[in-house]
Amino acid sequence: MKFISFAHNGQKKFGIINNNKITDLTGKISNSNTLKDLISNKGIHEAKIYAKNNPGDLNVSDVEYLPLIPNPGKIICVGLNYSEHVKETNRTVEENPVIFHRFPESQTAHLQSIQRPVVSQSLDFEGEMAVIMGEGGKHIKPDDALNHIVGYSCYNESTVREWQRHTRQFGMGKNFEKTGSFGPHMVLAEDIKDYKNLTIETRLNGKVMQNAKLSQLIFDIPILISYVSKAMAWRAGDVLVTGTPGGVGFKRNPPIFMKPGDKVEIEITEIGILSNTIKDEII
Repeated sequence: MKFISFAHNGQKKFGIINNNKITDLTGKISNSNTLKDLISNKGIHEAKIYAKNNPGDLNVSDVEYLPLIPNPGKIICVGLNYSEHVKETNRTVEENPVIFHRFPESQTAHLQSIQRPVVSQSLDFEGEMAVIMGEGGKHIKPDDALNHIVGYSCYNESTVREWQRHTRQFGMGKNFEKTGSFGPHMVLAEDIKDYKNLTIETRLNGKVMQNAKLSQLIFDIPILISYVSKAMAWRAGDVLVTGTPGGVGFKRNPPIFMKPGDKVEIEITEIGILSNTIKDEII
């Protein structure tokens, strides 16, 4: 079952999508007005029953996608988490995960434009799988970590490369407005038998740029959830962005960066395709 966040007639909503028809769940399950609310209110099961009894009557073509979780409490990102990406960046595998953060204001959505800022022409793609947390908690054991996940989605963690390299901290290059695309929808964790069997692929104008299996993660998802939880409590609706495979644009010869008019797609098997075009920031 697939959950989405969207705008319709100027109002922000969320619902379940099936065969391009949307069942609007806004305010109908435990007074939940956002997908984050629904997760926090433990309303997923009730939402599934409601959608079964109330088939969608809203066409997906009549709505505008929003970032899957427009208002997460935190977005935790992981760097250097595939061996090929570590190798191409001339880094070494660290003892602990490389963790940095994104802010909600940096996000955009499926079929919306990723924005190339006026201060840079080095906007790079980074296809990643996003994990949406359902059950919060601190000091989570790796063996229990998967039970804290409500669903999975796609993320394009687009990066402004020279700003990322201004200092040893990644943050500035990762938080430009409308660069982190999130969606198109959330597939429930219960519908994914084993995330390690999934494949992720990034395509730029139809050409495959990145391809990997989720089994290739250096620090797997339970380890990441447990590690972060030792410092801060996970809360419902928080997002974990798990890292990008090798093949990024700035390490190619010559480098390949995204430019206005380009189309970039992130596809994860059993989850879906996140699609965006690129446009320049207007000031």
